[in-house]
Amino acid sequence: MKIAIIGGGIAGLALAIGLHRRGVESRVYEAAPQLREIGVGITLLPHAMREIAELGLLDAIRAVGIETQNSEFYNRFGQKLYGEPRGVAAGYALPEVAINRGKLHTILYAEALARLGPDGIVTDHSLADMAQDETGVTLQFCQTSSGQALPEVRANIAIGCDGVNSATRKIFYPDDKVVFTGINTWRGVTRRKPILDGSTYFRVGSLRTGKMVIYPISNFDDGSGDQLINWVAEIERSSSTMNDWNKGGRLDDFLPTFKDWRFDWLDVGALIKGADPILEYPMVDKDPLSQWTFGRVTLAGDAAHPMYPRGSNGSAQGLIDARTLADLLASGGDPQAALKAYETARLAPTAKIVQTNRTSPPDIINLRVEELTGDRPFVHLDDHITQDELRALSDNYKRIAGFSVEAAAAK
Repeated sequence: MKIAIIGGGIAGLALAIGLHRRGVESRVYEAAPQLREIGVGITLLPHAMREIAELGLLDAIRAVGIETQNSEFYNRFGQKLYGEPRGVAAGYALPEVAINRGKLHTILYAEALARLGPDGIVTDHSLADMAQDETGVTLQFCQTSSGQALPEVRANIAIGCDGVNSATRKIFYPDDKVVFTGINTWRGVTRRKPILDGSTYFRVGSLRTGKMVIYPISNFDDGSGDQLINWVAEIERSSSTMNDWNKGGRLDDFLPTFKDWRFDWLDVGALIKGADPILEYPMVDKDPLSQWTFGRVTLAGDAAHPMYPRGSNGSAQGLIDARTLADLLASGGDPQAALKAYETARLAPTAKIVQTNRTSPPDIINLRVEELTGDRPFVHLDDHITQDELRALSDNYKRIAGFSVEAAAAK
């Protein structure tokens, strides 16, 4: 069986590795002319690390990331709302790891290349079209760098792992487009001394007044004690124009919202100004689909279920897709039936997460407190809401997203 994987991102590379570990060969077709180590921070939750461990890459990931020990929520006045342990400290069998996305991608790429060989990952291939018949799929690619047509590729099945702007998805849903509701983000990585204990994930403020997500992604080995701190600034504006994935960020577009956030534990404005470069992104997702699988072709990862980057769950769901597909395709049955079984297993759970990330993400804690306090500093938070009530909000998201302690222990 010849399997074509369209897209060499996290889901595509994990699928190629997983298939090889089960004795099934594949080839990855990536649109980028070359794979480079780019990107900012990403958090791998325990259920994502479960999939990483199954790929044999647990130690490699732990060696270059930061194991998150705590998650804490603050209002825009620097007052702590709620905190909880994370990863092993919270009773999980595996850690929660924050890492540079480029480092994660490099580790997956090196492993896939070692397993598939130099011809197993083909770059500079943009999907242009495809056609199916009774025995397979014919894929038409063009060279990304020149636009020239490339020789047709024949495969028994094809799996679109080509991200939020998936060309594979566009073939079956030609009117497909992202959903943008006025939330833009700016991202950067700043070198500085650890914030508090150096292993905490912070959510500060809310979309209504400006929100920051801040966490360390690596330590320096030069004796300085410095860390690389990943941060994301999020602002919701009703009249906002969607940010561009391909443009650098401008401080004037968002710094005024955060420049006066000076707490006894962090100067947020200084953190932002310490990053170079700054990148801008829109916060977008897509409405859940009713169908991913069309005969010999299916979708996986962000091509299937792009979701708001809230709750650190996009990468986990792509990794779970990859493992589910690898298990079913290695079973030896009809590959078309395997693709349909994968869709049956994964479509509804991921649709639920897409909707939850829109309406009840983890930072609903910040929003709820802001509503109850009138967006003012409080004297005693328990006068407005209890820690048990806030914990229930956090636990509800973990349950829906599939990473409660019990769920993360099982596939």
